[in-house]
Amino acid sequence: MAKISPVSSKYTVTATIEIDGVVDRPDVIGAIFGQTEGLLGEELELRELQRSGRIGRIEVNIDVRGGKGMGQIIIPSSLDKAETAIVAAALEVIQRIGPCNAKVRVSNIEDVRISKRQQVIERAKQLLRSMVDTIMPDSMEIADEVSQAVRVMEVGEYGKDRLPAGPGIDESEEVIVVEGRADVVNLLKHGFKNVIAMNGTSVPPTIIELSKRKDIVAFVDGDRGGNLILRDLFNVAEVDFVTRAPDGKEVEELAKKEIHKALRSRITAEQAKLELSNIDTSHAIRKPMMRPGSAPPRPGQRPMAAARPAPSKAALNDSEKKAIGTMLEGLLGTKGALVLDDKMNVLGKVPMAELSSTLKTLNSGVYAVVLDGSVERDLVDVAERSSLKHIVAMDSRVKPTECRVNIVTAAEL
Repeated sequence: MAKISPVSSKYTVTATIEIDGVVDRPDVIGAIFGQTEGLLGEELELRELQRSGRIGRIEVNIDVRGGKGMGQIIIPSSLDKAETAIVAAALEVIQRIGPCNAKVRVSNIEDVRISKRQQVIERAKQLLRSMVDTIMPDSMEIADEVSQAVRVMEVGEYGKDRLPAGPGIDESEEVIVVEGRADVVNLLKHGFKNVIAMNGTSVPPTIIELSKRKDIVAFVDGDRGGNLILRDLFNVAEVDFVTRAPDGKEVEELAKKEIHKALRSRITAEQAKLELSNIDTSHAIRKPMMRPGSAPPRPGQRPMAAARPAPSKAALNDSEKKAIGTMLEGLLGTKGALVLDDKMNVLGKVPMAELSSTLKTLNSGVYAVVLDGSVERDLVDVAERSSLKHIVAMDSRVKPTECRVNIVTAAEL
């Protein structure tokens, strides 16, 4: 007897069957063929349809419980929609199977092509996604990628302090001074070659020497750290102009349009000094707070400002120091950094150059970092905006009193 493959079927008829007694699977199949014979005419005779391959193998599953049989009938069909519905309805005429009463009810007619169509759509999405990821970029994208890579490769070292700098320092009358190497890379990427980094909060002698020969534009981050760097620059170097990144942003994060806008809106050093003095004055002036029971100040007496407790920093305990000391020894010479949670578990190891960007993506759960290098101002600024409590390094260019994060050097361990 011929049968069609389930792959070529268009519909699947599913029916439930209830039998008042115990019968076998061949009894059910015999009842299906026998009680529908001659009911639908020669063209829809079930035996002929199965012989010609227009319906497939009839599957019957019977489960006997408490002396009664319950089960399911499944018939695959390659007939059209109307003919499949007629064959399905014919199953419900079956009332007896062997000596037992029976009841058949069609529960569902499934269009197999719908599930196949959904499978095709999902696979097409996967293929399209793969094409987008691997397709060759157009000529403009290639040119941009190559030019940006070349600019990043142009980061060199300048002066006896070996400061990160672009290739246009000596040729330019004006030099842009930024905080760190990442700032230099970002400005080079957008076409500014006359840029040099301080590499920390203290002003290197190379910057002081440059300020005597060149016009200096100090380009700092839009945060408290930027103010600290400006104060240091004003104290030892001859700064001509000052500009800032937008509030809360760092120079390394700026897009090309933001960089141009910041440089166009630069101000003179004298104006920047005045703004800094106004900031200091506004912080110094506080409304005097009186303790309960204290007498008001006498006429002519200068009111005393309420003493504010200095913010306390977290401190490493002895076991933490021992564990971190061992980790620091293991990092010697690797130029890498370990990120730890509050249980001293290592969350990951990253190169020093990627530490700041990694901390920005980890909003919580970071307790300490251990690094084979020196603590810089840009790393401290990122740490203060995160949940980080401790930075352990070989040495530090940031004074512990200048930040809220606990900085521990190898000498202190």
